[in-house]
Order: sequence, then structure tokens, then C-alpha cells
Amino acid sequence: MPIPDDVTGEEIDKDVKQELQSLPKGLAEDVSRNLVMVARLIDEDPEGAYGYSRVALRLASRVAAVREAAGFAAYANQKYSEALAEFRAARRMTGNVDLWPVMADCERGLGRPEKALDMAGAPEVQKLDKAGQVEMRLVAAGARRDMDQLDAAIVTLQSPELASNSVQPWTARLRYAYADALLAAGREGEAREWFAKAVESDKDGSTDASDRLAELDGVEFVDALVEDDGDGDTDRDGDVEVVNSEAPEAESEPDPVEDSVDDDGLDDVDDTDGDEGDLKG
Repeated sequence: MPIPDDVTGEEIDKDVKQELQSLPKGLAEDVSRNLVMVARLIDEDPEGAYGYSRVALRLASRVAAVREAAGFAAYANQKYSEALAEFRAARRMTGNVDLWPVMADCERGLGRPEKALDMAGAPEVQKLDKAGQVEMRLVAAGARRDMDQLDAAIVTLQSPELASNSVQPWTARLRYAYADALLAAGREGEAREWFAKAVESDKDGSTDASDRLAELDGVEFVDALVEDDGDGDTDRDGDVEVVNSEAPEAESEPDPVEDSVDDDGLDDVDDTDGDEGDLKG
């Protein structure tokens, strides 16, 4: 696959670069450039990222960082069985537990939420850092929802991290998941409160919490790029018109928002049991 000339391979993380030192210099450069392309494309072009990951895998399948990158590329394309096999391989090579939550999420994607819950209760979870433990909590709550256990999902997300006023990288996603679970359970007032809190902590727009909040408030966004002004002319100023679907006669102040597993790490890397499925929630 073609790689732009501006990609040198030097852009990769220093730890990955160190792993690649076990390879001949020219091969290491080829692998690193493909890994850079995986990282560059995985969000906006997951299929392209997957293609580059397969090239890297063909070149250096015995490098843990390559297996991990291939796992995330497969995961981004909902190839959960393949992703799980790659994550298992990487974990066996390194002994690292960091991939445990995403491995559990692959089990969800394969339609095995019970397995994901088993992994959420495994000793490996205690070895995760705080971010990893929050990810595991999100996966476990998702598994509960897969099993239509909404109340259990809500309880699973209730934690010191959720109640904390400190904003961490995971805060917006945790609050969003909690709000979404509340809404699914019919607790709309509480859901609105937590969507609002998710908006407050979502500085980089990683969730659509603002849209969900607007929807609950009865606000819809109308594309006004082309608008007839009644004289046969059109307005192309690029503005977006905000319309309140409840159409109140007088403006009112918005309501204030209160602040308020088992160990399958040694499985064969070719284990591709299960069918691919769509990841829920």
C-alpha cells in the first residue's frame, strides 16, 4: 500500500521504536511507517488503517506492538474475533494487562456479554491503572445492557470516579454512559442532568452529549445553508437555525443544572472462535 513521502516512521512512540530495534534496519523502517499510517487513519478511515496493519503484520508478526496495532485496526472495523486473537497474542508476548478491557469488549462484540462480565471480575482488573479500571467498568455496564439488565448497568457505573468533580480523560465518557443508561431506564430528569455534566467535561467533543441534551430539551437544529427569503433569492450565509420544537410563546430562562474473566491470555493467537458482531452501547 502506498505511503506518503512525509511519513518517515520516526513519528512512532519511542517504546514501539525500541521494540522494532530487534528487526533489521530497513525492515524496521518499513514496519514503523505502516504503523504510523495505522495511527493516522484509524479514526477517520478504519478500513485504510486495517490495510496498513495487515502489511505490518505480514512484515513483523513477532513484534507485540504490531500485534496490538493489528488488533485495534480490526476492532475499529468490528472484526472482533480477529481483534481478540491479536490482543491475546500481544498480551502473551508482553504479559501486560492493559488490553484486558478491550479484550472484554471484543467478547461483547461477539455476542458473549457473560464472558465480558467474567473478565470484569477477574484478578487482572486489579492490576489495571485508574483509566483501565474505568474502561473495564464501562465495558461491564455495556454487557449488563446487552443482557437487558438496565438497573444493574446503572449501579455498575456508580463509582467514586463518576461522583468526582475532578475532570479526567475518561470523565465525559463515564458521565455520558451513565446518562444514557438512565435514559434507557426511563429516568429522563436524571439523564438530562448527567448529559449536562458530560457536556461540561467534554472539552474535545469526544461524545455527542450536547446533541443528546438539546434533544431532551426539545431543540432541533435546522440546516439553513440555503434559505428562501421570499423574493426568489436564497440566503447562503452558512448559519444554522436553532428551532425549539415546543415553540413557546415567550422566552424563559433555562433550568439550572445541579452540580452535584477468566484468564485466556495464553490462548493460541489463531483462536478466532465466534462470529463477528456489532458492538452495542
